[in-house]
Amino acid sequence: MDLSNGVRASAIPGVTWTKSRMTMQEGTCVEVAALPDGCTAVRNSRHPDGPALVYTKEEMIAFFDGVKKNEFDYLTS
Repeated sequence: MDLSNGVRASAIPGVTWTKSRMTMQEGTCVEVAALPDGCTAVRNSRHPDGPALVYTKEEMIAFFDGVKKNEFDYLTS
């Protein structure tokens, strides 16, 4: 599956969108979907038909590594 960033999330066939169990009651959250080629699509749960960003496995590993090392804590303080 060759998808570019900004593709409409609803145009990605056969994926299951998942959000954190920590989602606020309002339902505002980021949702992710595993793509068949190993990439990950990310969308805003408030706009399920809006654009999705697509990241490679390596990009997601680097991002999660940064999260685990608290590199992005300043964004929520």
